[in-house]
Amino acid sequence: MSDAALSRRAATRAADETPLAKAIAIGISMAFLAVFFLAPLVVVVVEASGKGLTGYIDAIGEPDARAAILLTLTVAAFVVPLNAAFGLAAAWAIAKFQFAGKNLLVTLIDLPFSVSPVVSGLVFVLLFGAQGWFGGWLAAHHVKVLFAVPGIVLATLFVTFPFVARELIPLMQAQGTVEEEAALTLGASGLKTFLTVTLPNAKWALLTGVLLANARAMGEFGAVSVVSGHIRGLTNTIPLQVEILYNEYSIAAAFALASLLALLALVTLVVKLAVERRGAG
Repeated sequence: MSDAALSRRAATRAADETPLAKAIAIGISMAFLAVFFLAPLVVVVVEASGKGLTGYIDAIGEPDARAAILLTLTVAAFVVPLNAAFGLAAAWAIAKFQFAGKNLLVTLIDLPFSVSPVVSGLVFVLLFGAQGWFGGWLAAHHVKVLFAVPGIVLATLFVTFPFVARELIPLMQAQGTVEEEAALTLGASGLKTFLTVTLPNAKWALLTGVLLANARAMGEFGAVSVVSGHIRGLTNTIPLQVEILYNEYSIAAAFALASLLALLALVTLVVKLAVERRGAG
């Protein structure tokens, strides 16, 4: 049989197999989505509405729940801008410059992905706890980090700081330095080049990173659980309050608060998709 005939036969066989393989791949993907994404969302909605709209509003309006919501928003308000600033600086340095320690910086950015959030929380206990490295100095100066907002912010910042940088680094590396070099050649300062060339080119990736960091900051449990002290009305974020309510068998109230996090996740996904489409366009 000639090479041309063999090629036609192989192409025909591939075409015959492709629809089946495609159907199997789509079926497996949809099954995973249904089991691990849609089903939990349905459970959250059903349980949250177990006591009707009045019960849902009462659960959200309860004083400890309001305090948890406010604390979660406060922590995100600190963490997200710091993440954006660090991510921009780190991505710009890594993508645009060569310097000693560059590979180490890239490795450290990925560190929170490989370290358990609980372990990262314990690190802050060892640093700022009563018996920690800085515990004595902090106590002497009446500065409270653990079991207070500063500790929660630090722990959340640690587990979320890779998100913005990891969105920006590949984009900036792909863009190269041609436009920046042209701007500098035309007399623009480094700051002006960053504000008028680098930042506009990276704005959609930056927004995506900010969205992801915000969602993780509001939903973080492990690290915050270690450093917060679980003080109701003071140091409980939404995830911690959900756990307390669930352990107290206040199922409807727990799922009512959990529905806020689920809504945040859905909004984040929708906005992320819109941002990615806008950026691609």
